[in-house]
This record gives sequence, C-alpha cells and structure tokens, in this order.
Amino acid sequence: MELLLVAVVGVVVVSLATALAPRVGIAGPLALVAIGIGVSLLPFVPAWEIDPEIILVGVLPPLLYSSAVQLPAIEFRRDFRPIAGLSILLVLVSTAALAVLFGLVIPGIDPYLAIGMGALLSPTDAVATSIAKRVGISPRVVTMLEGESLLNDATSLVLLRTAVAAIAIGSVPIGGAVIDFGWGVVVAIVVGGLVGLLALRVRAWLAHSAANTALSFVVPFVAYLPTEQLGGSGLVAAVVAGIVTGQGAARWFTPEQRLSDELNWRTVELVLEGAVFLIMGLQLKEIVRLNIEDHQGLWHGAWLAGCALLVLIAVRAAYVSVLLWTQARRAKRMTRARVEAFARRIDGAVQRSRDTSSGGPDERRDRWLSRMRRRISRTLTDLDYYQASPLGWKHGTVIVWAGMRGVVTLAAAQTLPAGPEQALLVFVAFLVAVGSLLLQGFTLPWLVRALRIEDSASAGPTAEEQRRIDEEMRVAAAAHLTTGDLTKRDGRAFDPALVERVGSRLTQPPDDDVTSLAHDMLELRLAMIGAMRVRLNDLSRDGTFSTAALRHALAELDADQLSLELRLDDDF
Repeated sequence: MELLLVAVVGVVVVSLATALAPRVGIAGPLALVAIGIGVSLLPFVPAWEIDPEIILVGVLPPLLYSSAVQLPAIEFRRDFRPIAGLSILLVLVSTAALAVLFGLVIPGIDPYLAIGMGALLSPTDAVATSIAKRVGISPRVVTMLEGESLLNDATSLVLLRTAVAAIAIGSVPIGGAVIDFGWGVVVAIVVGGLVGLLALRVRAWLAHSAANTALSFVVPFVAYLPTEQLGGSGLVAAVVAGIVTGQGAARWFTPEQRLSDELNWRTVELVLEGAVFLIMGLQLKEIVRLNIEDHQGLWHGAWLAGCALLVLIAVRAAYVSVLLWTQARRAKRMTRARVEAFARRIDGAVQRSRDTSSGGPDERRDRWLSRMRRRISRTLTDLDYYQASPLGWKHGTVIVWAGMRGVVTLAAAQTLPAGPEQALLVFVAFLVAVGSLLLQGFTLPWLVRALRIEDSASAGPTAEEQRRIDEEMRVAAAAHLTTGDLTKRDGRAFDPALVERVGSRLTQPPDDDVTSLAHDMLELRLAMIGAMRVRLNDLSRDGTFSTAALRHALAELDADQLSLELRLDDDF
C-alpha cells in the first residue's frame, strides 16, 4: 500500500510540475530535481535509495527507445560524422582528462578506478538533453545533441565495464579493451536492428491498435536483454531498435497504430523522464549521509566535483572548437559547383561508353548510373541543408553548454566496486550530474537569448516545403488515377465514369466539406491517399525534404484517412 501511495503521489507531482513549471519560466525537469532535493531534506522523509539496476535496465531502455523513434533520421544521417565524434572520441578524451585529475587529487586511488570514474562522468544524458529541446535552439543543434546523448552511453559503459574488470583482475590489455568496445557496438547494432525489423513485421500483422501498442512497450527490453547477455551495449541496441521502428512506421503501420503509439509513448516518456529527475533529487540525503559517515566530509567532494565539471566543460569546448573548424573546412571543399561538375563528368563518361559500345543496352551500367545519380542528388540536397543551417561559434557555444550530465552518471556510479573511495565518488557523481543540470539547465535559456542566434531553419516545415510535398503527392495520386489501378477496400474496381468525373477535383488540395460526397467517391479518395502515402515514402529516401515536413504530411494523410474511414464505417 505504501509503495502504491508513493507511485500515485509521484505521478501527480510529475504531471503538475511538467505542466506548471514552464508557466513560471522553469523547465519541468529542473523543477522536479529541485522538488526532489527539497523533499529529501525534510526531517520526516526517510533516506531514499534505489537499486541502480532499476534505472539502467527498467527506465533507460524505454526512454532511449522513445527518443530514438522520434529522431529525425535524415538530419541524423547528415551529421552522423560529428555525432560519432562527440559520442566516441570526446568521451575517450574526457575520460582520460578526468582520470588524470582524480589520480592527482585523490591519493592512492586505483588508476583503473580513476578511469572508470572518468568514463561514467563523460557522457551527456539523453534525458537531460530534453531540457535543451525546450529553449528553441536550432533543429540541427538539437539533432546533434540528441544523437550524441543516445550513442555515447555505449562508449562510457564499455569503458566503465572494462575498468571494473581491470580492478578485479589487475589489468586489461588495451587491445582487449578495443575488441570489447567494437564487439559491444556491433552486437548492439545487429541485435537492435533485427529486433526492430521483427517488431515492425509482427506489429504490422497485429491489427488491434491497443494490443499493438502494448507489444511496443516490450520492444526496447527485447533488444536490451539479449544484447547484454552477448556482451554488447543494451542501451545502444534499444536506440537502434527505436530508429528502425521510427523509420518503418510510415510504411508498415496503420494511421490508428501510429496515433496510438504517439499518444501512449508520450505518456510513458513523461512519467519515466519525470520520475528520473525526481529520484535524482530524492537521493541527496542518503548520499550526503554516506559521505559524512565515511569522514570525507562534504567540502572535499564538492571541490572535487567542481573541478571535474570544469574539466568536462573545458575539454568539450576545445573539442567542439576543433569540430567546427573541421566542419568549416569540409564545407569549403564540398561545394555545389564541384558536385555538379562531377555529375557532368559521369554523364559524359557514360555517354562516351554508349557511343563506343557496339552491343545493346548495358543494364549493369545503367543501374550503376542510376545509383550514382541518386547519390549525387542526395549530396546536393545535403549541401542545401548545410547552407540553410550553418554551424557557427554561437551554435558551438550552445553545444558546449547544453552537454549536461544526468541519471546515467548517477546510476553507473553506484555500480563502482566497494572500497574506501566509493562513497566519495558517488557523491562527486551526484554533484556533477545535479550541478550540471541546475547550473547549465537554468542558464541555457539566458545564454540562447544573449547570443541572439538567428536560424533560417525552423523546427517545423516551411510553407514552401509543405506545398512542394503536397504537389508531389497530388501528382502521384493523379498518375494512379489515370492508370486505373486504384481499387476499393474490398478489391473491386471503381466505375470509370466516376473516376473521370471526380478525378480533377480529388487531385486538388483537400476540401473540408465532404458531406455531399457519395460512398464511391469517399472510397476513391481513400484509395488515392494510399497512392499519396507510397509517394511520400519514396520522398523520405532521397533527403529532399526535412523529417519535420515529411512527418507533418504523413500526419495530414493519417488524419484524412481516419476521417474518411469513420464516415464510411458509420454512414454506410
């Protein structure tokens, strides 16, 4: 009964804080951390302690999966190189810098323990990054921060696991650590991808929308558990499964399934994310007590946490500076004129090959040419994206300051082996995580306003982009209309006279007033929506349009289809 009461109160607090905190200019997660700290200091509130496995296994996989489903895949692909650098190289450099710091200021600390501590403090947190999404910064910066926070846990946790193993056995060869890291990532990608594909097929076969969504709740755990048993990163496997699901939902799921998924997962994400921040605050009392009992006091830990946070920010600032410099050099080399010149050379070489060839059409050559033209077209659209969303020093400043630590750091710290330094290190991890959340989280909106960043790209689709997508889909619908391959839901063909009479009207932008349409006209419109959705899936592959615009168009089609199906089922 007591546990039930705590859960009920927790959900109420999370819901109210999330809804009311923005009204007073505070991000919901920050308000929940502050509430947790305040409640933990009350004399009648017992010490709050939670098994880190509950966070690492029970909370993080669904949270990361939910974030990965919503990840804009096109933009993620475009900036995968800097995201990978932030997720791997920056974590390695930060770990090394922190290991040196801990080795200098904590006498007698095991070098592998210092490395493990550096590893668990290095990754930014996907849950903490949700604060950055609420301050209206560039969508490209948000994508980079999300991608980094979703992937850098693999680097961190593999390093931590290797360091803990080294403490137990005395040493671990560097080559073995590299192999373990590579194996962990490869296994996560393979298992996560297979689970994502299997879930898509099974859920597409399962027509019941409520049962379908219930099945989706176990997907992140199905990806996580076998990956961990095989020595891989279960969190990365959950992320991969989420990315696969997010990209396949438009093709495999019905509108009801997509709508059900979105609403239910938003609720799950709200409760779990809020609970994570609330728990972080509630753990303060127990962590402080352990440090006092260990005779370390609080000042030493606070000073050490401050130094660690400064090192993290300094290393991140240096790395992001180099990253922006290399991105600028790459942008200068990769210009539209060079890509178009390369395309002309390919076309010229193919034409000369055709002129000198004495045989018939070369299907192999034509397939290669088609692939090259698609790659060139994608490169040109990528260049347009980079030009529309350039990364300058102001964006770099935001990337540095938005790299907050969170619950992964705190939960991983409690997995450190028992020893005289454990209480101190857990206290340091807590202060770094909560300190970065409060310091950087509260000041990030002010920093964004002070920098006066002007972004030509907005979070949502532009009117021009949406108009072009609508035109593409109407053209595809008109083409299917003229070929006569549209059928009713029961497979019967439409009356040709009906197709000819209403075709021109149906290929225009949708009309809100459908009360006068007959049954067959509604069926025809429904069939044409299917043709539009096929074209929309094709458009999502070449990178011409942003993920936001494609999702907006899909939502419009889904809403239109649901409305038509309701009329057909109810009125006829």
